[in-house]
Amino acid sequence: MNIKERIIVPLDVPDEQAAIALIERLESVTFWKVGLELFTSTGPKILEVLKSRQKRIFLDLKFHDIPNTVAGATRAAARYGVDLLTIHASSGKDALKAATEAAYAGATDAGVKPPKLIAITLLTSISSRQLAFDLKIPLELPEYAQQMALMAQEMGFDGAVCSPQEVAQLRQTSGDDFLLVCPGVRPAWAEKGDQARSLTPAQAFKAGANYLVIGRPITADPNPELAWKRIIEELVT
Repeated sequence: MNIKERIIVPLDVPDEQAAIALIERLESVTFWKVGLELFTSTGPKILEVLKSRQKRIFLDLKFHDIPNTVAGATRAAARYGVDLLTIHASSGKDALKAATEAAYAGATDAGVKPPKLIAITLLTSISSRQLAFDLKIPLELPEYAQQMALMAQEMGFDGAVCSPQEVAQLRQTSGDDFLLVCPGVRPAWAEKGDQARSLTPAQAFKAGANYLVIGRPITADPNPELAWKRIIEELVT
């Protein structure tokens, strides 16, 4: 797998028209993330658009509910034939186990390959201080993220979303086959925005990430094509 295929660009736009414009502008991007805003706006239609263009899809809906509801939502999402699907690890073991069974069932019913289930350990906008003082969780942030990821792995998940700063430790404890997907990645020349725990793309890959989600440094740049090209060139040199 080449570097281009390991970078996921979010379609963080409000509607189908804006999404298609971005897909066409960044023609060489092969892996796109569809999140809550766009999916709520367009429904599965945007997934059909991406599939018709032979793009890979990260459906980032971050399911978080009781086990029965998580299972039902996962079963429905698995029918779309997407590549990656996210569920909050903090939904608990029962919900995670139900999701693994539902993903297989939904994909089998639709005759498609099951999505890789990816656990959300902790949103990358949450800082250590917020974890302790706002969420009242007594663990250190890296330890909490690791516990969430390992619980998901135990329940049959394929990988986890985590901050780049937790990748090295997670890679050691989870082994080589567990997928680690890192948002909050920022090239040295880009603004950090609301990402409290960030690394550069090269640092994140070196730490053990399988995939990077890079959004605003590309999509908010006045010249997205140039920003995308610059990131790729920095990674291959």
